[in-house]
Amino acid sequence: MKFFYNIVLFISFLFSQEPDPIKSGIAPYQNEYTDEYDVLSYDLEIGLGEESNEIVGKAIITLIPKKDIDQIMLDFTGLSIQNILINSNNANYSYKKGKISISSKEFKVNQALSISIEYSGKPDDGLIIGKNVHGNRSVFADNWPNRARFWFPSKDHPSDKAMVNFTIHAPSKWNVIANGVLVEKPKIANKNAIGPKEIRRTWKWKSSVPMPTYNMVIGAAELDITTLGIANFTYSASSLRSDGSIEVSNWTFPEDTEKSKPSFKRSIEMVNFFATKIGPYPYEKLANVQSSTRFGGMENASAIFYSQEAIAKGRNIESTVSHEIAHQWFGDSVTEKDWHHLWLSEGFATYFGALFFEQSESRSNFIQIMKKSRKRIFQSKATDRPIVDYEIKDLYKLLNSNNYSKGAWVLHMLRGLLGDEIFFYGISKYYSKYKNKTVLTDDFMRTMEEASGKNLQYFFDQWIFSPGYPIIEFEQNWIPKTNGNGKMIITINQTQKKKWPTFIFESKLCWDNNKCIPVKVNQKTQSFEITTLIEPDSIYIDPENWILMDIQN
Repeated sequence: MKFFYNIVLFISFLFSQEPDPIKSGIAPYQNEYTDEYDVLSYDLEIGLGEESNEIVGKAIITLIPKKDIDQIMLDFTGLSIQNILINSNNANYSYKKGKISISSKEFKVNQALSISIEYSGKPDDGLIIGKNVHGNRSVFADNWPNRARFWFPSKDHPSDKAMVNFTIHAPSKWNVIANGVLVEKPKIANKNAIGPKEIRRTWKWKSSVPMPTYNMVIGAAELDITTLGIANFTYSASSLRSDGSIEVSNWTFPEDTEKSKPSFKRSIEMVNFFATKIGPYPYEKLANVQSSTRFGGMENASAIFYSQEAIAKGRNIESTVSHEIAHQWFGDSVTEKDWHHLWLSEGFATYFGALFFEQSESRSNFIQIMKKSRKRIFQSKATDRPIVDYEIKDLYKLLNSNNYSKGAWVLHMLRGLLGDEIFFYGISKYYSKYKNKTVLTDDFMRTMEEASGKNLQYFFDQWIFSPGYPIIEFEQNWIPKTNGNGKMIITINQTQKKKWPTFIFESKLCWDNNKCIPVKVNQKTQSFEITTLIEPDSIYIDPENWILMDIQN
């Protein structure tokens, strides 16, 4: 009997060990994520301690099979599993190489399943536990791109959005932020609450809007909470206020609260601008949070995380704040279905983040932002690849000038081509159609075609699915006349690399003091004629800075 007991203990010990984690940021293999099932919600309970780097967790995942299936695959890595139940019954499962495989012949189409998973251990990534920039303990999630799996089991891919609810047991002196709305005032944790047995408070946050897993976060630390006020022009169905408005707040380390004010002071103005320009703000609140993140900012739905170091140094990161708030619409609410279409998130946030300063500062300020962005494109090796580049297997390498700067310039050129009225009408239509859903580039293209009545296939083929940009050289030939006007023959040569396309674009060809003619460039070498009394002193193109091109002359 003693031998049998020891064997049981040994087997239990083996199954409770934390497995080695997989590497983060690896692009999924083809058909790794299918629509065989749809996750509806994650109910996550996490126990945190004052000194412990380990967590105790319980995840209840509600999902619906889209067809009869005999296996459900979930992403999870580096933590030990104590128990898995399906609809309160013990589950048959395996756990290896970053996947939980749950097997059964009972997974029937459209029959909701509740999967309960109890787990524990020290997260290797995703949930950053340690000391903050001031040496105080803190816990912050940092999920992008596919690092949620390091601290809760999930379908860790942007194609499947779900709602999330958090129950967090944290040290009593900490404040806890998460997605959604705080459903009740924090109270002393029950003595049976999971995690370390110390005095803690329990925080409950609930979302009413689906989001991708990379947006699902918690933050726990000693934090000051500063309410900035109410954003008045959101009219969102997710708002908890009868007038459709939402509360905007800052969550900062006490040492840095004053330093953060210049960065966040126009947050409400930003929310109102984007809501007016795009459509209703999609979430229950907006919290700006100083945090541990490897990025300058992370656009988590309703709870944006910013670099703790930048704020602690007193840097004004207002441009980052504008970018991350714009993400609430693009990336968070309208989410790229495939990682390789990341420009639908980052390009949009980059462009709309800049648009705020066009509205609040000046057109010239905005143009300077776009010129700096253009310079980054010209200097980047990524420009030799298309924006949508399926050959990239390391998802971190998607964080390049193509998806940010060039993606922003694609939107800028589309705006120049269609005009403000049609462009912003199309953007609003796109947001309304795909709010809380997932998209690919073709979805955006078709919406803009419907809004404009134009065939835009060539535009997206050359700017999104092909590399490069036009490099322009001028040739000028003045033909004088003895009486009356002479004429100038202007030849535009596209001299970019052979593997880059011959670009098609519409612009203005100008001379001297803004005398211009409209031109459509659609050939590698193309000549235009202007008639003048005297030979022009200067020839130039694109006076209003609408086209991404490098002019060599």
